Amino acid sequence: MAARPNTPLRPIIVKKVIEEAHGGHHGGAWKVAYADFVTAMMAFFLLMWLLGATTEKQRKALADYFAPTIVKTKQESAGSNGMFGGDSIIAADNYPHRAGQTGTRSITIPRDVVGGPKEASGREQDREKFQQVAKSLRERVQKKGELKRLARNLRFTETSEGMRIDVVDDADFSMFVIGTSQLTPEGARLFAEIAAPIAEAPNQLMIRGHTDAAPWSAQGGMNNWRLSVDRAEVTRHYLQFRGIAAERFARIEGVADREPYVPADRLDPRNRRISITLGWRTAAYN
Repeated sequence: MAARPNTPLRPIIVKKVIEEAHGGHHGGAWKVAYADFVTAMMAFFLLMWLLGATTEKQRKALADYFAPTIVKTKQESAGSNGMFGGDSIIAADNYPHRAGQTGTRSITIPRDVVGGPKEASGREQDREKFQQVAKSLRERVQKKGELKRLARNLRFTETSEGMRIDVVDDADFSMFVIGTSQLTPEGARLFAEIAAPIAEAPNQLMIRGHTDAAPWSAQGGMNNWRLSVDRAEVTRHYLQFRGIAAERFARIEGVADREPYVPADRLDPRNRRISITLGWRTAAYN
């Protein structure tokens, strides 16, 4: 075989590629992010559990514990003398998330908001008295054959203002003649039983009238606002007639159909009710 002509030899080039090792799958940063996410979810579910496992009063106490300056702010806020504390009933609310100046949903702050043994003991005495009133009233109604079925029309609720007794209408019972402020015979007998245990308690009373949302003729001269006030006043007058001292009545008001018992059906007869609240006497113990 003939020799090739003089041709230069091509150099041999060796390329060395070094790949960096990967920790896990493209590094470990995702693990830190995932751990943060799991921690946040655990904290969220713990918060949801705490909200469901505590009462409104316990949550309020926790909120005040982490905001101690709110106590000082509340001392110079709305309210009135006597059982309500504060400057006056029309004073401006100075504390955050203030409530309205009227209605059962408003917040009233005792004058001595710093608390103490005397306030606690006074509040507990009131609570025990409220329980006695509720128990006595249930027993009195249960013993009256013609009123026994109306025991379900009495509702007892502890509020920021005291213990509220709601006397609720239903499809088979009306306290007042429909569309008027005239007590029915059954309504009068029921209020007579209510008056007896209330007369034995020293607490001030607040009476509020509620109606359903049934419309009125413009020519009749009556509306739900006037009707609710009239019914509250008739209730006050009847309770006073049954032996409750006049000076114990602190407030009489009507709110028409603005605070329905059954919001889903504003024509439901249960929206027609009278609320009688026995107020806290906390201020008397300070």
